[in-house]
Amino acid sequence: MIEYINGKLTFKSPTYVVIECAGVGYHIHVSLHTFSKLSNNEACKLLVHQIIREDAHLLYGFTDNDERNLFRQLLSVSGVGASTAQLILSSLNPGDTRKAIMHEDVNLLKAVKGIGAKTAQRIILDLKDKISKEIPDAQISVISHNTARSEALSALIALGFDHASSSKVLDKILSVDSEQGVEALIKAALKSM
Repeated sequence: MIEYINGKLTFKSPTYVVIECAGVGYHIHVSLHTFSKLSNNEACKLLVHQIIREDAHLLYGFTDNDERNLFRQLLSVSGVGASTAQLILSSLNPGDTRKAIMHEDVNLLKAVKGIGAKTAQRIILDLKDKISKEIPDAQISVISHNTARSEALSALIALGFDHASSSKVLDKILSVDSEQGVEALIKAALKSM
């Protein structure tokens, strides 16, 4: 297996890059998250996940091990292939993806093209325990109240508020007081909207 490729970035697009290393140009698929961290025509090093199929040898590149580990975790979910995992990491950064899984935010995962309700629920079910082990204790108190947050978010969306802004408002409220119930969260969010 290839662990990383270190060379000169010769081509860059939002879905893949070409890195020249020892006279060979490697076509490496990247997420928008990784793409945004790369500069043009520079020496760069990408951590790699290699997939070998009957018809192709594919390389997926990442600027940090955190994103690559999340990509590999997503691949472990039944029904999630490399292209779907790359789409998830292009639509949501690794931190937001983990938050969506920990908060059981099916709607946020469904917003990614190609992800339906069943796949989103499967991702949450399969990865929630794995991801909870990686999160520092300081973040667990906010995440432990994900049921109240999730119910409040669903209520706000049903009232016609935007998902992203509602989510940010609820996170802000919970960062101040993580002990609030569903009704208190909704009332506080409505005052902040």
